[in-house]
Amino acid sequence: MNYIYLDNAATTPVDPKVLKAMMPYYTEKYGNASSGHTKGREAKDAMERARKVIARSIGAKTEEIIFTSGGTESNNMALKSIAFENKNKGNHIIVSKIEHDCVVNACKWLEKQGFKVTYLDVNENGFVRVEDLEKAITKDTLLVSIIHGNNEIGTIQDLKKLGEVCKKHNVLFHTDTCQSYTKVDINVNKMNLDLVTLNAHKIHGPKGIGALYIRNGTNIKAWQHGGGHERNLRSGTENIHGIVGFAEAVKQGMSGKHVRYMTQLRDKLIKGVLEIPEVELNGPVGDKRLCNNANFYFKRIEGEAIGGYLDLKGIASSTGSACSAHTLEPSHVLLAIGRSKEQANGSIRLSISRFTTEQEIDYLMKHLPGIIKKLRLISPL
Repeated sequence: MNYIYLDNAATTPVDPKVLKAMMPYYTEKYGNASSGHTKGREAKDAMERARKVIARSIGAKTEEIIFTSGGTESNNMALKSIAFENKNKGNHIIVSKIEHDCVVNACKWLEKQGFKVTYLDVNENGFVRVEDLEKAITKDTLLVSIIHGNNEIGTIQDLKKLGEVCKKHNVLFHTDTCQSYTKVDINVNKMNLDLVTLNAHKIHGPKGIGALYIRNGTNIKAWQHGGGHERNLRSGTENIHGIVGFAEAVKQGMSGKHVRYMTQLRDKLIKGVLEIPEVELNGPVGDKRLCNNANFYFKRIEGEAIGGYLDLKGIASSTGSACSAHTLEPSHVLLAIGRSKEQANGSIRLSISRFTTEQEIDYLMKHLPGIIKKLRLISPL
């Protein structure tokens, strides 16, 4: 078989339909959207059509979408810009303990700048308790940021309930939806969202393009200066081919049939892996878990060893977030749900896409039990 890619939470292959939509903007429609001539207007029109598609997908107004380079930039912009522009009102930010590394590290940096950050505990399945959020909010709280679908264990937070708490206390609410976008319904008004991070490469779009939804009236400042692009909030020549590809990926991803298919395949994967002795699922089950995510703890084995043997069999997996792949430190997400360091280091993530096939899952299950048996025989644990 060809190489089997089960690391779609890290990135996804570009949909051929997305690539086809992008190609003219590399070769024929290459204008700068800020130029006043025909080529420039052609590019600007394409960008505004894409902005409309993305806005409509989350119930937003077109002008509330700001294009960025991806999820990390959007998250940094949301946290840092809100913090500094509103510091006369307070200096307190609330996030969960299972946020993406870019949010955690942005918050650590903000603490060095004099801001106070509360890191909310989660339960054993990764859910933020509404009552914990309510208790954490103070008169100095500026912003709450809670990831929607967790990138490691697939937990889907109840943004509607969390948003109600934020609205009640007149606190801005931001969420990172890079993993959940097009897989879970998102509506900025029903969920009381003020800022939403979006990106393309987790939904079969190109890398290097994302967006930040900013509700009209939100007090936010630019942190990248230049020619005043994107409503003076994010200067820089717009990535038109990326933007066009992003919108096409959204169009292709909004079909409910993809979610149903991935859910069925995910359940087949989870059922098969849990038949291996001494394996546990990390995170929730059922519809409270992202349709493409499975994360397992294998007793008495190192996750890195499992991943290495799977790679030799032509199967891609992950021991955690791709953004922390350079470190051997245990996952902060798994530690937050109560796993020990040993358990966290014995865990791997397998994430599928709508292009994953049943035959690929069957191939995995043909080889994984033998790999686990072999590793346990030689394990010092």
